[in-house]
Amino acid sequence: MKIILHPKYEHQKEAILQLVEGFFTKGELIVQGSRNTIKSNVLGDEKVNIKFFAKPGPLKSVIYSFFRSTKAKRSFEYANYLLNHKIATPFPIAYVESRSSVNLLGESYYICEQIDYDFTIRELIHQPLFPERNVVLEQFAHFTYNMHEARINFLDHSPGNTLVVKKEPGIYDFYLIDLNRMKFEDMSIEDRMDNFKKMWLSKTMVKVIAKAYSKLSNYPEEQLHTLLLKKTSSFKRKITKKKYLKRKLGKK
Repeated sequence: MKIILHPKYEHQKEAILQLVEGFFTKGELIVQGSRNTIKSNVLGDEKVNIKFFAKPGPLKSVIYSFFRSTKAKRSFEYANYLLNHKIATPFPIAYVESRSSVNLLGESYYICEQIDYDFTIRELIHQPLFPERNVVLEQFAHFTYNMHEARINFLDHSPGNTLVVKKEPGIYDFYLIDLNRMKFEDMSIEDRMDNFKKMWLSKTMVKVIAKAYSKLSNYPEEQLHTLLLKKTSSFKRKITKKKYLKRKLGKK
């Protein structure tokens, strides 16, 4: 096994390896996916999350082994980039990769701190009367603006991938998770509005986000509203059509 640690955790290398080796028998299950699984466990006196990436198929194993960074490595490196640019994410502790005798990738793991959050953006989507909903959205727009200014194009910017912690009434902190799909590039205003499309915003939420982003970016609110509404509506139509076709094909 190959393990890369954040310098703060060098002294806990053996304990981290033990958590990884006992992943399937110990810890509390958080997410059980078809290929990825997340569990929580304890490292010293700290709660941590361990994300397991299943062994890729033969072709992807070659790609991840020799031509592209693994998901675990990207998660670790991207988290460090975010924190270096003052964008919050659970602190990256380590990543671990198992390799074959010919250096082909097997299973891999990403270990980070556990954030005890209050909710995700998803909860706001279906609850128009969510407490301080517009306040949260305005601060989320500010968080995303800072992300864009740091040249971070988070390709999985969707409702479940931002954890929200309520510090006090009217004050919220935001943490990005599921980090392995990002680009680091200058973003046009159209790119920036496109980055919100997966949030599944209602027309009311679009209006709040556009107004808040306009104040930060100095782009006209009307322009942002038009762009954001167009991107959001187009994405919703695309997903709805895809689901409809899947249902139709499933009946045949």
